[in-house]
Amino acid sequence: MKVVSTSAVPLQDVHMEGTKNCQVRWLLSRTDGAPNFAMRLFEIQPGGHTPLHNHPYEHEIFVLEGEGEVMEGENPRRIKSGDVVLVESDDIHQFRNTGSTTMKFLCLIPNSADNRPIAQRPECSNVAQ
Repeated sequence: MKVVSTSAVPLQDVHMEGTKNCQVRWLLSRTDGAPNFAMRLFEIQPGGHTPLHNHPYEHEIFVLEGEGEVMEGENPRRIKSGDVVLVESDDIHQFRNTGSTTMKFLCLIPNSADNRPIAQRPECSNVAQ
């Protein structure tokens, strides 16, 4: 079992094409002994965003703080604290912070996403090894 404060997990800048003012904490991953899923905590500053992209695996989002929108292809959908989002396999998507405070959300992805192709632009962060 692993128990750790999120503040003890390093906050890393995301330096991927198409990303602006986006950071990530890898809370749990394969390196922690989680065989099936990785849990990431994204923090996007006001005006920031993830790249517009798609990939051949689903992921689940839980918005913890802030507000913004998730682009479903070219269609923006409002999201706020307490909302959940299912991004299905191959959905073109992007997360944007349209609010005045940091938007934070949990993002869960399958570890089977390792080395799977990302289309459009790279995803916010590669799967932890």
